[in-house]
Amino acid sequence: MKNVGILGATGYAGQQLLGLLRTHPHIKIKFIASHSYVDQEFSKIYENYSHEFDKVCISNIQVEENLSKIDLLFIALPHGKAFEISKKALDLGVKVVDLGADFRLNHQKVYEEWYKVPCKEKDLLSQAVYGLTELNREKIVNSNLVANPGCYPTASLLGIIPLLKNNLIDTDSIIIDAKSGVSGAGRSASISSLMCECSESIKAYAVGTHRHTPEIEQEASKISGKEVTLTFTPHLVPMNRGILSVIYAKLKKNIDEKELKKIYLDEYKKDKFIRIKDTLPETRWVKGSNYCDISVRVDKRTGRVIVMSAIDNLMKGAAGQAIQNMNLMFGFEETKSIDFISIFP
Repeated sequence: MKNVGILGATGYAGQQLLGLLRTHPHIKIKFIASHSYVDQEFSKIYENYSHEFDKVCISNIQVEENLSKIDLLFIALPHGKAFEISKKALDLGVKVVDLGADFRLNHQKVYEEWYKVPCKEKDLLSQAVYGLTELNREKIVNSNLVANPGCYPTASLLGIIPLLKNNLIDTDSIIIDAKSGVSGAGRSASISSLMCECSESIKAYAVGTHRHTPEIEQEASKISGKEVTLTFTPHLVPMNRGILSVIYAKLKKNIDEKELKKIYLDEYKKDKFIRIKDTLPETRWVKGSNYCDISVRVDKRTGRVIVMSAIDNLMKGAAGQAIQNMNLMFGFEETKSIDFISIFP
């Protein structure tokens, strides 16, 4: 049995994480921490946990006092907030999975340029393993610090890994058009997330400036072996959860859909949570699950490949993948506590 703590337990990703860990046979939740709900019972904040999980939230400050009681710390905080507590945890021999952005980028200058906050523990950047499980499984097993990927990068990278690994596309031609549910913006009050503001509408945002862009480019560059610069445009869709990422790229050689599908099946043949489909992915078929559904099409007229990838942003894009990584770090079965399909309707 391993003891874990959750810092940022009352955000959407944090509560999803707690819900999955609550039934994990090898995990005990030692403490949960919240900035906004100190000394309040978790089940009073999220009433679906009534009589199931009534632990009281401690303050972020109290987390440091309790680090010695745990084996792993989950951090689900806004960017810039994970550096110091991660250093303290690691110094005590406590493993860390950060669901935020602080350790995803490899270079201090790039992080500070895109996130506009100081990188306070730059030495930790080289220790962190990028936690896209299907890409870095072996590294994650031996890591003490895992940077859980962003939700958009998870959907996008899983969609293009086979293309990059097999040198099938012109890397300067990649365009990613992605759409996310409102929960991706977090639980904090925001005018843009109000029902009257986002219902019955769809909009692009952070065009050319979204902070997940350098993350996608960084990992795509590693896979392809050369620097990748791409276009990424996110959109807000009036639904609670889910991401659909549609990726366009110019093919370098003539290849048909049947051959492409085989390449994808070969790449992901050992990956439980990747489903290569003939039909087009929809967010409803992955909602509430850790699955990523992928389909590939070839536009022969333009010579472009079109890849569609669907995930639940709070599961494979956050809490589900965090537990997948934790399972690897502790030597548990990789699918433990996240092996279920979506609920429909």
